[in-house]
Amino acid sequence: MNYVRLLVAIAVCASLLPACNKASVSTAGGRNPWTIPHVLRLGEPDEPDNLNPLFANNAAADLAFGLIYSYPLRYDRDGNFIPDLLTVVPTLANGGIAKDNMTMTLHFRKDAKWADGVPLTADDWMFTYAAVNNPHNNVKTNYGWDQIARVDEPDKYTVVIHLKRPTVTAYGILAAGGSGYPPLPKHLLGSLPDINTASFNSKPLASGPYVLTAWNHGSSLEFAPNPYYFRGKPKLSKIEWRVVPDVSTLFNQLQTHEIDVYAAINESSIAQLKNVTGVTVDRRLVASWRRLQFNVSRPSLQDVRVRKAIAEAVDWKDINDTVYHGLNALATSDVFPKSWAAPTIPRYAFDVEDAKRLLASAGWTPGPNGILQKDGAPLHLQVSTGTNKQENIKAEEVIQQMLKAVGIDVEIKNYPVNILFARDGPLYTGHYDMEWSVATNGPDPDNSGNWNSRFIPPAGANTAWLNDPIVDATSMAASQTFDQAKRKALYQKEETRIHELVPAVFLYWENQVTAYNTDVKNYEQASFIYDSWNSWEWDI
Repeated sequence: MNYVRLLVAIAVCASLLPACNKASVSTAGGRNPWTIPHVLRLGEPDEPDNLNPLFANNAAADLAFGLIYSYPLRYDRDGNFIPDLLTVVPTLANGGIAKDNMTMTLHFRKDAKWADGVPLTADDWMFTYAAVNNPHNNVKTNYGWDQIARVDEPDKYTVVIHLKRPTVTAYGILAAGGSGYPPLPKHLLGSLPDINTASFNSKPLASGPYVLTAWNHGSSLEFAPNPYYFRGKPKLSKIEWRVVPDVSTLFNQLQTHEIDVYAAINESSIAQLKNVTGVTVDRRLVASWRRLQFNVSRPSLQDVRVRKAIAEAVDWKDINDTVYHGLNALATSDVFPKSWAAPTIPRYAFDVEDAKRLLASAGWTPGPNGILQKDGAPLHLQVSTGTNKQENIKAEEVIQQMLKAVGIDVEIKNYPVNILFARDGPLYTGHYDMEWSVATNGPDPDNSGNWNSRFIPPAGANTAWLNDPIVDATSMAASQTFDQAKRKALYQKEETRIHELVPAVFLYWENQVTAYNTDVKNYEQASFIYDSWNSWEWDI
């Protein structure tokens, strides 16, 4: 989980990219001939798994939430808080946070409305707070919300949050990502005993710049301007979100100008961008990290020696350099490398002989066909990733071959992304051994939700099923102080312990490359959460 202001400066259009290129063909009016004025066509490999933020888990949902919802706060492109539904960001300086760090006061705008014209007030935030705490709702996590002792509503535009203890997670619940949930419409949902299966979850009522007008599952989503949006009517008349699971097809549609924006272009296509006319290319280091994560509760993976052996048996740098074309920044932890809290952690050595030694010391002995066994059972593991990116599948095959060389039999079993990350999917139910995916951070380095045992599913997103007292103590202590120096020391200790326990091997931080029609205006990649952070300003 991820949450307090982080001031970072990220380089754009880095030297490894092809030069940003402009179209050489245009209409008499100066536009590209393929541009549809004020209609933006987004090409996306995935679609949301849910449109209610309390239940959604994938990155596509986060992108959609930036279009549909207003939150108390938003992050700008560099991870700084900006007011959204609130009039100001609560701070010690302006009195929004009390001097004892135990009380936060939220002042809501008086001109915000839902897309049906009903005023959006503090009542809606209070309803969301109640929904998160309703035991009948299958909320993905209550992290941060569980640190609230009580909430007062002195008037329809003010909320006073009283905390159980000082905690940085109080900020995180106010902005998108992780356990940050927007106000939900009390006038629509307030009479329901639970909202798990409410029609709202696929047909939400908007409070943000755009309303969802159609969701053609597996094909497209369509959005229109919200006429009641408090910032004024957005500039676009329509957003077409085209779901194109095959990234090669997606790139072809960029080349043929059937789409205007292709974000997070797959690594194999980046070199071809120099041949695409009429697009601007933008590169930015983003807080998305790829890892091979282990389910440490699985019998074959409970022994840390097995996990460390896997870490040492695979040449991770070679995978990054070849499969992913060396475009991303190698990672050693899940703390963003440009964060003030970034720890110093060594990489696991590529050491096949030591990997074999570790496996032998864990009691695994040679069996038929070179596969190790213990008590007559082979060392057989499954690895899973999403089916939407060929590079990920190729990486799995390389991992499979490298682990076979040390006697580990690996079966590849992949899923569509929306199934892989579903609440009843393999990760959140624990029905997996290893998973090869990308996780996304918010600006604050708080990562309790990833590793603290309090958040093992169904209570949260600790899908490694890690349960370690040192990690629990350090992650919790770091979330309960605003002292940056103390927090940095705690994260160094926590990440050192995670490195010892090997719940995951961290491969890279993504240098995300996005290409968009040169006629697109005000589209800016963000380092955190979603690129729709300023979608009301988009135009073409």
